[in-house]
Amino acid sequence: MVKMNISELEQIDKFRNLQLTLRDRWKTSELFDNSEADILIVPSLSIDQRELQKIEGCEHYEERLLFSLMRLRNPRTRLIYVTSMPLHPSIIDYYLQLLPGIPFSHARHRLLLLSTYDSSLKPLSQKILERPRLLERIRQALRLDKAFMACYNSTFWEAELSLKLNVPLYAAAPDLQIWGTKSGSRQIFAQSGVPHPDGSKLVKNAGDLATAAADLWERQPTLKRMVVKLNEGISGEGNALLDLRPLLDVAPGKSSHSERVEKISNNFPNLRFQATKETWTNFSQRIPELGAIVESFIEGEIKFSPSVQGRITPDGQVEILSTHDQILGGPDGQIYLGCRFPADENYRLELQNLGLQVGKKLAEKGTLERFGVDFITVDQGNGKWDIQAIEINLRKGGTTHPFMTLKLLTNGRYDLSTGLFYSQQGKAKYYVATDNLQKDRYRGLLPNDLMDIIAHHRLHFDSGTETGTVFHLMGCLSQFGKLGLTSIGDSPQQAEDIYNKVVQVLDQETSDEHNNYTLFSDYAFPIAGDTSGY
Repeated sequence: MVKMNISELEQIDKFRNLQLTLRDRWKTSELFDNSEADILIVPSLSIDQRELQKIEGCEHYEERLLFSLMRLRNPRTRLIYVTSMPLHPSIIDYYLQLLPGIPFSHARHRLLLLSTYDSSLKPLSQKILERPRLLERIRQALRLDKAFMACYNSTFWEAELSLKLNVPLYAAAPDLQIWGTKSGSRQIFAQSGVPHPDGSKLVKNAGDLATAAADLWERQPTLKRMVVKLNEGISGEGNALLDLRPLLDVAPGKSSHSERVEKISNNFPNLRFQATKETWTNFSQRIPELGAIVESFIEGEIKFSPSVQGRITPDGQVEILSTHDQILGGPDGQIYLGCRFPADENYRLELQNLGLQVGKKLAEKGTLERFGVDFITVDQGNGKWDIQAIEINLRKGGTTHPFMTLKLLTNGRYDLSTGLFYSQQGKAKYYVATDNLQKDRYRGLLPNDLMDIIAHHRLHFDSGTETGTVFHLMGCLSQFGKLGLTSIGDSPQQAEDIYNKVVQVLDQETSDEHNNYTLFSDYAFPIAGDTSGY
């Protein structure tokens, strides 16, 4: 467990007392979603910055919570969105024009955008706390009796910011974030009776890691591979694969325990790291800082990586929000790339049940708001699936913004009996989403260029049919050639087709032949009041 000093304990007590006002204010989740409120969005990625740097374009991931702007469809909602660097005006316009039934000017009037003008590699919450005048401006803009704060993840930076502003944070308290680590997840699974792979407790050095791996191999002599995980790695970037097949001369029954530990330890430099530039030299240095675990790798010919998302409301209710099949990449399918909604019908209802078990245990611990549980499912034939939980996320994740985009755009509902989402017109909705549509040929595209392409090829989301694509991470595009999108359809195939059309169009628009010329009229005359070209 995380050890805290007296001042931190006092801070947590004050933080929790402030959070209790949320329970008094919103008795039900329905009231919470639809009440008059001032929402402060602080999309700070307050996680280990060295781990965060493994994600290309991570400095633009503050944009992932821009789906929150769609909460302005409630005419009684006011929203403050703070970022490290200013957002391009066309990105904001794009989101506000998605709002059905709300005049653009009315929504824009209820939105305050603020920036620290600080691109350094520090969490946004820390940057805000270092700027007293910005803090005061935020405080003055909020009606404290109607305000709450939302963030990407909750740490002592967010707790301090919450207390400085006297605004409750709708998220798990920082001292409870341990349940969202790799080792904490395993404890929750064990306590809630949810199946999970055999593995180790948290270790803090490479020697203990080798011992833990040898112990695991001895418990499961038929293992072929193990996963080594940094305790606070994100999106699979902190994972590595230990292949046991080249080490069979020290397999259980063929050598002593000490020989096995030594051989495993000597083989650590040969780990298959999932992050592209990771090395054992760097990885081993992180183990004393972050801790690590080792876990059985689940083999299977027909295998998927679904997840379930839920939330714990201020009054302690546990709600299942969605299920997804995750799209994974990297050397061994450990890196999160995107998702399909909903998860396969063969196992999504069971995922809901297991997610509910985890959510109830988390609620007992006192956590709040978003949680996600990642699983591995293996087809065992005869319609049976082996379902194993592998980790909990106590934060917004890669599936949060696509689902909330769908929900806020359509004002529809999730049906627990089927695991499907229905629009107000009663149509089931499906989507394919990614944070990682990335190609070198997309580099150099400005947000305005993307808007031109979207308009010309009619790629936008159509509020009439409630199908089409919603784009995000547009700030990543020019420098990294990276873009996020959610393609929504009335069937899984339609959603896939819409997604594929976007990729086809972007490839076409960035082909060498297409880029040999530009239309002078596109750039000659800025729209009145638009200074983005200067």
